[in-house]
This record gives sequence, C-alpha cells and structure tokens, in this order.
Amino acid sequence: MSDEASEPRACPGPDPIPRKPSRFTVPPGAVDCHAHIIGSTPYVASRSYTAPIASPAAYLAMLDATGMARGVLVQVSMHGTDNTVLTETLRAHPNRLRGIAVIGPDEEDRVYQDLYDSGIRGLRLNTLFGGGVGVESIERYGALCREMGWHLQLLLNATDLPALAPALRRLPVPCVIDHMGHFDATQGTEWPGFQTLLDLVREGSWVKLSGAFRLDAAPWSRTTALAQALFDAAPTRCVWGSDWPHVAYYGPMMNVGDLLDLVADWLPNPAARQAVLVDNPAALYGF
Repeated sequence: MSDEASEPRACPGPDPIPRKPSRFTVPPGAVDCHAHIIGSTPYVASRSYTAPIASPAAYLAMLDATGMARGVLVQVSMHGTDNTVLTETLRAHPNRLRGIAVIGPDEEDRVYQDLYDSGIRGLRLNTLFGGGVGVESIERYGALCREMGWHLQLLLNATDLPALAPALRRLPVPCVIDHMGHFDATQGTEWPGFQTLLDLVREGSWVKLSGAFRLDAAPWSRTTALAQALFDAAPTRCVWGSDWPHVAYYGPMMNVGDLLDLVADWLPNPAARQAVLVDNPAALYGF
C-alpha cells in the first residue's frame, strides 16, 4: 500500500474499445459481478491510486459491447465511504445493476436502508488499498449484513486467509472472496493460502473468478488451474467479474474480451459457464 504521505500513483484507464470474446458466445443473462465506476473529485486523501473517471455510461457501453446483460458495481476505494456516485447509478438502472457498498458499521438505520433500497446487496472490506475499510470490525459487519440481508465481500491477499479463516467461518452471512484470493499465481494450487481458500469455498464461501491480471502475467495461463480448482470445489458459488476499469494496474492494458476469452480455458464446459456467468450471480445478487 502506498505511504499516505506520498502522492497516490496515477493509473491508466481501460481499453476504450471493448469487444466480445472470440472463443465462446456469452450466454443470455450473463452478469459482470465485479466492476467500478469513478466520479469526479474530491477523492479520499488516503487512497492508494488515482484512476481516470469511469462513468456509468462508459460501463454500460462496455457491458453492451461484450454481450453482458447485467453488472455488479463495487464501491471504489478512491471514493472511500461516500457511496453517492454508486447509489445514484444503481437507482438509475434498477433492472440491470446491483452494488456493493463501503460504509461504517455504526451508521443510523436509515443510512443502511437507503443503501438497500438503491440496490446494494453487500458490503466490502478491503485490506489492500487505502480508502477502504479493514477487517478489524468483521464481527460487527457480519451482524450488520445479517440484519440487512446482505453478504460480506473481502478484498485481501490469500496470505492472510489462514489467520482470518476462523472469523470467516463464524460469519452469519455468506462471505465472498475477491479475485481468487489476489495472490501470486506462481505459488500454485498447493500453496497454503490457496488451500485455505479452497476449504472456505467448499464450506460455503463464494469466490470471484476475476482479476487474472492481478495474479499472473499475460496470457494469465497460471490462473487456469486456480479457477478450475475453485469451480470444482463449489460450482454453485463461483461468479465472474471483469474488474473494469482495472484500477491500480500498471501493465499493458487488456481488453475485457481477452479476459472473457480466458473463461473458455477456465470453464470449457458450456454448462459451467452458464452457472458462473448467469445462474450463480442471479442467486447471489437477486437478479
């Protein structure tokens, strides 16, 4: 994480011409379960990066261009706990979008109800980037999510999972782990952090088959074994996300179509792609 005294690192925007995958046809009703929108300043001073504006219109255009029917927007850490841009977007597109918010655990009840009414279906904890909310109050967040009918989503490095697993197992709500554990894929499937992730997924946690470019260098081939192991562990609790507009990524920018093409390697069976892209997210997010 960047030192708070230093200038947040600027990162590039996404490929401006997204395309459909070339290796399979996206099934009707497919859901992009992880993306961000970014409004104008001010941004939180504690952020780790500064990304260009990523508008709701640009996101919806990406969905259209890639053949995705729906999307799940996750509050970006640049905006901290101010979910205004997110909730305004959800209210404008109630049939197409759901959201994951970042908020304190002790707000007034009406704040949480307003979030729910806007289309928020979960809260996110974030140990990797400044501007997020960490796991220190995870039990309180679990209780809050239970009250609201939400799930709890975690952005962390799987290195931390063995120590955190007991707390995750005590959660009274579904737990969703971002980006296959967000770790260096060269460590492989036998690495203890990934084995803990597999155990949690077998026991009831969900996982996002996303962020391949955060785990491996293009063409991201090491992620295939990880994604297949996770799907085999819980075929009804895996979902896919584009992670558009790919914030805090500084390598050659990929196209969302390239990331979708990777799914053909991860899930060569059309029935598996139907589950991950359509059926599982419909159950998790209430589409």
